[in-house]
Amino acid sequence: MKPHIEPFFDPRSSTLTYVVWDAQTRDAVVIDPVLDYDPRASRTWTESVDVVLDFVRARELQVRYVLETHAHADHLSGSQVVRDALPNSKLAVGAGIIEVQRTFKDVFGLPDSFATDGSQFDQLLEHGEVTRAGSLEFETIATPGHTPACVTYRFGDAIFTGDALFMPDAGTGRTDFPGGSAAALYHSIHEVLYALPDDTWVFTGHDYQPGGRELEFGAPLGEHKARNIALPMTRTREDFVLWREGRDATLHAPQLLFQSVQVNVDGGRLPSPEANEQRYLRIPINAFRPQPASDAELVVEELA
Repeated sequence: MKPHIEPFFDPRSSTLTYVVWDAQTRDAVVIDPVLDYDPRASRTWTESVDVVLDFVRARELQVRYVLETHAHADHLSGSQVVRDALPNSKLAVGAGIIEVQRTFKDVFGLPDSFATDGSQFDQLLEHGEVTRAGSLEFETIATPGHTPACVTYRFGDAIFTGDALFMPDAGTGRTDFPGGSAAALYHSIHEVLYALPDDTWVFTGHDYQPGGRELEFGAPLGEHKARNIALPMTRTREDFVLWREGRDATLHAPQLLFQSVQVNVDGGRLPSPEANEQRYLRIPINAFRPQPASDAELVVEELA
């Protein structure tokens, strides 16, 4: 059985959300939903999630899982909105989320009550684990490097790589976040993903549309091996690590880094209301390395 795949694109964060479903049984999963957020007004809304939910309801799909490829640093997760609308669904993420939670609990100065055991999610998925979602079946492949928690989901001959691989003309994700590693990303792609058949179809977590080209969201793995501009099959580990680390050193932080990660390590939950019934995000000052001197061009989370 080959599942159907429907992409949804959020142009504000260049994020791709996917619905994967079985047309016969109507079993489905949602991968990487987006909660809309305007940092200038610190306002959330649900336009991106609503489009996905309308699609699910129109086809009477039974969403079994909401899957996160990692704790995103460029958008707030819409997973809780999906789960509220579809209460029979489970929220799952790679087991590496525990390391990310421990790191960012200190960065944000979160209270002792904030759990760093992944319990905000219904299920933590291990490398190589095969999970049933009704009639669907998927394998979790650990692909750390961008973050320690990054995973790729494999449904037959289709893989959803999150921020590990972008389109061939956009390369790979960056590796300069806490716990990130260019060497680990090289291994995840070159030794793990590139071991899959060439006709495996790669569905990316973002498309930054280099050069202003039209939206693209998928390409055969063989094309990545031949011409991914950051990591073709012929590139050595040493060369990639040197290039990736040098490239990352020139990049601005993602625009919503602190807002997104703070919410996403908590399973997509917004902070609890304070005594005045208002919710507040915590934004640390000078938490990481200085930014590049020029602010003329804000680079979101790209990049090759």
